[in-house]
Amino acid sequence: MKKFISFFLISFAFVIAIASCSIDNPTGGGDIIIASKAFTEQDILGELLAQHIEATTNLKVDLRPRLGGTFICHQAITTGNIDGYVEYTGTSYNAILKQKVVSDPQEVFRRVKEDYDKKFNLKVMEPLGFENTYAMIVRKTDAEKYNLQNLSDAEKYAPQWRAGVEYEFMEREDGFPGLAKTYNLNFARSPQQMDKGLLYRAITQNLVDMVAGYSTDGQISRLGLVVLEDNKKYFPPYEATPVFRKETLKKYPELEKSLSQLTGKINAEEMSRLNYLVEGELRNPKEVVKEFRKLKGLA
Repeated sequence: MKKFISFFLISFAFVIAIASCSIDNPTGGGDIIIASKAFTEQDILGELLAQHIEATTNLKVDLRPRLGGTFICHQAITTGNIDGYVEYTGTSYNAILKQKVVSDPQEVFRRVKEDYDKKFNLKVMEPLGFENTYAMIVRKTDAEKYNLQNLSDAEKYAPQWRAGVEYEFMEREDGFPGLAKTYNLNFARSPQQMDKGLLYRAITQNLVDMVAGYSTDGQISRLGLVVLEDNKKYFPPYEATPVFRKETLKKYPELEKSLSQLTGKINAEEMSRLNYLVEGELRNPKEVVKEFRKLKGLA
């Protein structure tokens, strides 16, 4: 019953998201539609794709930021409602393809690329240059007090702790259930589920004691939080890579050449910095990306 309700909510959100896109731009406003998931890093990456494509081709991009989570974006691209977005290889491998965790980044990329081609007629491009893995985060005061360095260290304190996670993290193959089993994290109660934007507020206000964030989140350094090492390698590699409809690439051959220029252009430190500029300094993603492209010689 719980899974049925989750599926219903995801499906309903997808319908609303697509309907919203149509209402906002009923006539379409570009040659291609690029979407992003609903968090800061994806705002930035969506802008990066859009700006670079428009700067290096004659194509006009219709950008649809914050379309939704993994399943909504995947459904949107496979049904032709969008042409491309940035996905993470581990997410594709575990959440979409339902495969067991593999720790080799090259193997995960190869399998995702092949399966997306065969099953969905999608082209998985070369990685942008950084990995954004799930990160289990605690307050620095707790890390120092209990001498916490990795997730195994947290096992004996979990029964007194409260955890906070995104809704999607509770349902994913690479999400909370498997993590809790791997590290024997028996929290006093089921993790509190909330929007990602509320996770850092919850942990800094002592409403929860551990949250599931992302390794490149700008809030981690800004708030002085600590990421516990995934010492048992539970999480797979999550390399950021553009995914596009093969029909779109065939229609616009110049698009693939443009996207290939972004391969390897962003490392994890740079991505964290961009996230911080938007989240910590409240900069506009459009301007942050414009400056980054200039700095990298892409402008």
